Amino acid sequence: MRSWRSCLAAAGVNDHQARGDYSAASRYVQRREPVGWGVLRVLLPAGSQPHIVAATALACHTDDLCDRGPATGRTQRFDQWATLVATALDSGTAEHPLVRAYLHSAELLNLRSTWIDLYLKGTRADLEFCGFAGEAAYQHYIDTVAMPSFMFATQAVPRLVPEHRFAASARVVADGTQRTDFLTDIFEDLRDGRLTLPACDLDRFGVTWADLRDAVDNPAVRALISATARSARTSLVEGERILAEIAPDYRPFFRCMAGVMHQRLDDVETRGVAVISRPYRDRPVAGLRLVAASRRAGASTKARSQVTPREPARLS
Repeated sequence: MRSWRSCLAAAGVNDHQARGDYSAASRYVQRREPVGWGVLRVLLPAGSQPHIVAATALACHTDDLCDRGPATGRTQRFDQWATLVATALDSGTAEHPLVRAYLHSAELLNLRSTWIDLYLKGTRADLEFCGFAGEAAYQHYIDTVAMPSFMFATQAVPRLVPEHRFAASARVVADGTQRTDFLTDIFEDLRDGRLTLPACDLDRFGVTWADLRDAVDNPAVRALISATARSARTSLVEGERILAEIAPDYRPFFRCMAGVMHQRLDDVETRGVAVISRPYRDRPVAGLRLVAASRRAGASTKARSQVTPREPARLS
């Protein structure tokens, strides 16, 4: 793994303040997403790491304003942040180091503001999240929040296909990743009074909010968790086509991150109802093995998921 200083040099970041901003972004991502930070530091080309870290830090900070901190005043804090970012994009200057780091990347790479604009707009709606009545509401969330977030965070990744084709694959990946995240975060979400599984799925399996809140271990709850995991797996496997749509040097990273999602789904299916009774944690040793395997596979477009979806149909 190359030093952060050498990565900054490879990315063309020479200004002293810009180096400090990127380093602040790196520390933020390391604290917030230690698994993702470790994977990108090992598997991504050195010159792209600062740019992807900058976008990831900005997205994570935005998400945190929606999901963390005192509920009172949360909308006001987000609106202030969104205004700060929009003003920075227009003016090219900002006081916040995470925003400055992204602005520097946007200038160096000539990035458009399309995806960050869509992401901020969609994320603001997430402040008023009240659950998904049906699959259509969940898919709307993917279109307005999860997919724009993915596209924004990966702007620095060279595409081998037109943007619209890459975006179509990214949407499938975002669907599988988001459903996986909802499963691994379900303990915290339920504790905070948030139900992120579509209500129609609960109805389909005869599961109630109280069943999930109380972590009731019965066939219906187990079936709901298993079916949700299979649906996530189906999207992840379909989304593996994205490996052939990006530059070869970036495939190990994408392969590994897909593998992380599959590992989490393996754990969810093994734990069953236990996933809603205590917080989920990644398995470090398994993660290290996955990084090594992804690195060995190199530029191959094969995902080597070691899994196949057991139920190709979606939940609905």
